[in-house]
Amino acid sequence: MRFSAIWTVCLLLTLSLSCSRGGGVHSKLSREDSLRVELENLNKQISGHEKDAGLLHSRAKLYIALSQINQALNDINKALQLDPKKADYYLTLSDIYLMMGQPQNCEESLLKAVSVDPKSINANLKLANLYLIVKDYKKVDQYVREVLTLDKANSSARFTRAMALIETGDTAHAIGDLMDAVRLNQQFFDAYMLLGELYATHKDPLAAGYFTNALRIRPNNREALYNLGMFYQESGQYPKAIGIYEELSKVDTAFKDAPYNIGYINLVYLQDFKTAAEYFSKAIARDPGYAEAWYNRGLSYEQLKDYRKAYDDYQQTLKLKVNYDKAIEGLNRLDKQSKK
Repeated sequence: MRFSAIWTVCLLLTLSLSCSRGGGVHSKLSREDSLRVELENLNKQISGHEKDAGLLHSRAKLYIALSQINQALNDINKALQLDPKKADYYLTLSDIYLMMGQPQNCEESLLKAVSVDPKSINANLKLANLYLIVKDYKKVDQYVREVLTLDKANSSARFTRAMALIETGDTAHAIGDLMDAVRLNQQFFDAYMLLGELYATHKDPLAAGYFTNALRIRPNNREALYNLGMFYQESGQYPKAIGIYEELSKVDTAFKDAPYNIGYINLVYLQDFKTAAEYFSKAIARDPGYAEAWYNRGLSYEQLKDYRKAYDDYQQTLKLKVNYDKAIEGLNRLDKQSKK
């Protein structure tokens, strides 16, 4: 199973924060500590200057980064009372409303930003992204065109329009926009990923190149590795698929589908049942509740004529997934085998 597209979620987040895919617990804690130090310093600056709209706006953005939404809303409203003609303040307000799950208020804030500064690329692009989320494709096109009028080399606008075109079934024009996006921005990870997805659907060899370009930008990215492995698997390039899944297994030692897929390739295509069982065992070690891995290991054992182990695995499958037809059929086959 290929990773589902993540870009709409990322667009939702990029209306307010950045769509990041990295950093462990330590880096997140370090960033939060840094933000808190910055907040403490900003509080000192604001003390005695409570009517400085710029400082209040800066603190509102820090509160957003720290997920302190009520404090952020309080500061940005004060900043807007002091200076209602700053488009950036309305953009920050829109971010807050989006995080609060209030798209209508988000839209009103963005429209206000555009009315204050019609040439704001950021405001127009955020409107296009918001309308993509609520599936108002006519307005997506309207605001994308506005962005491209202001900045004809804007790759993000083309990506947003490509997403809308895909959702309306026009993949041919979507590909055109995505190709323009990566031509304009050769570091556009999401555009390469989406191009890979579109070409992989038709088993087009170009898919591998796009996923590889995504990995050039973000080496060891789990989604890119998995999708590249799936492309090789689905196009019958099994050694390449196994190699990618092995690499993915090292990158993410908890990711169960990498060993599972290697097991599946060995079971179904290569008919190396011993190796298949070994990899299904690795998947089970990563997730003991992985019913499909238990079943397929049982099937591997059955092919190896190790009927006792096959029986135990089919039984375990049914404990995890009651009435799983394939496991029941496996037990029935074993029952017939035992009566011969």
